[in-house]
Amino acid sequence: MAEIATLRRQWLQHSACGFGMLAATSMMSRAGASLAAENTLHHFPRAKRIIFLFMQGGVSQVDSFDYKPLLKKRHGEKLTFDDARQLAKTGMRTEHHLMKSPWEFRQYGQSGQWVSDLFPEVAAHVDDLCMLHGMHTEGVAHGPATLFLHCGATNFIRPSIGSWVYYGLGSESANLPGFVSIAPSIGNGGARNYGNAFLPPQYQGTKVGSITASELTIENLDRHDISRQAQSQQIDFLNQLNRLQLERRIAAAPELEAALESHELAWRMQQFAPETLDLNQESARTLHLYGIDDPQTRTYGQRCLLARRLCEAGVRFIQVTYGDNSANPAWDQHSNIPKHAAHAAAVDKPISGLLTDLKQRGLLEDTIVWWGSEFGRTPYSQDNGTGRDHNPQGFTVWLAGGGFKPAYRHGETDEFGFQGISGRVHMHDLHATLLHQLGIDHKRLVFEHAGRQFRLTDVHGQIVREIIA
Repeated sequence: MAEIATLRRQWLQHSACGFGMLAATSMMSRAGASLAAENTLHHFPRAKRIIFLFMQGGVSQVDSFDYKPLLKKRHGEKLTFDDARQLAKTGMRTEHHLMKSPWEFRQYGQSGQWVSDLFPEVAAHVDDLCMLHGMHTEGVAHGPATLFLHCGATNFIRPSIGSWVYYGLGSESANLPGFVSIAPSIGNGGARNYGNAFLPPQYQGTKVGSITASELTIENLDRHDISRQAQSQQIDFLNQLNRLQLERRIAAAPELEAALESHELAWRMQQFAPETLDLNQESARTLHLYGIDDPQTRTYGQRCLLARRLCEAGVRFIQVTYGDNSANPAWDQHSNIPKHAAHAAAVDKPISGLLTDLKQRGLLEDTIVWWGSEFGRTPYSQDNGTGRDHNPQGFTVWLAGGGFKPAYRHGETDEFGFQGISGRVHMHDLHATLLHQLGIDHKRLVFEHAGRQFRLTDVHGQIVREIIA
């Protein structure tokens, strides 16, 4: 059992009745979870929650945030690269034609950071952003790389980072889960990207909407076939049955506790979640801020606004996906890199609106906004000279809030933007650093399964202290 969760359970057992009792007891334990976590954190936290803006498919760093003037100057030249995909296929280095970005780059803010014309709205926030330009990861295909991004492993079934955060910290709300995945994709890992794997089942992410649906709802949240009073009676009866099972099968108590806790949370969510999910409560000004009044930005704007509402409501980890369920997801432009413009236009204003809204509400100070893809793209052309291939060796991720250095640039790729050459940050390192900002030592947040101690970062991961304010 992991240290944090064990201490939290002991605190609850000594202060109340523990988990697995009647409804009132279960509600008390859920309400006290975040307090218990605060008392057992490994160090002082700089953040309380994370909003992860997942750009599915691989945003091109050399077309967005990693300016490479030499790429423009030497456009069309043929050079040899250590292409990870070609090396895996043939074991040989390959020649490719350099391809300049179709978009101009400009300097923004007092920091003078470079951003392309793809993201003019986000560019206005560069003095709040911490850019990581030397990112690298595992996996050269979408499936393995996406799993690694979310779970720290390319193939094994491991808990997602959101589940680890929920497991370690609990929820700040007694009426909502600690981990919500907004509009997740069913491809490239699917439910595993917000799954609990071998962690107790109550730590699985709660799915809101889907990648292909515009409506942001939780499945089976509402029941119209029976009255609220009848539902309450059913819950009371189930609690009585669960208590009898706990008394008879002590060895299976953790599983039964999880089941009872899930039932109780689902019941409370029926009462409180609809209000949180109701974006109509927001002002016209706020809806405009997120671009919800514009068909082009409405869908992702709704998702980002819901993320802010969930953030305020006490959810610890909120995953907001932009993508689709196709074989070549969203930003995956192997033969049509200009299509990046349509995707950027759909997310640029909503993301800017989220940053503005969080900041003006004082939430950005203790909320980490994490933007990124499973990998980046190559600086050379592919497929008729109009697209870019996958690139896990050097790409950009940015962070905002949560105690990270604002207006800061960390790491660097080579002169063409292909491979990290300084300040390199592995995905394990990023995971370790995110947990650190939440007050968690990634080496001590562990869970015993199949006779082994597991953690999000496995046996790897170094905290990137240079990016911490």
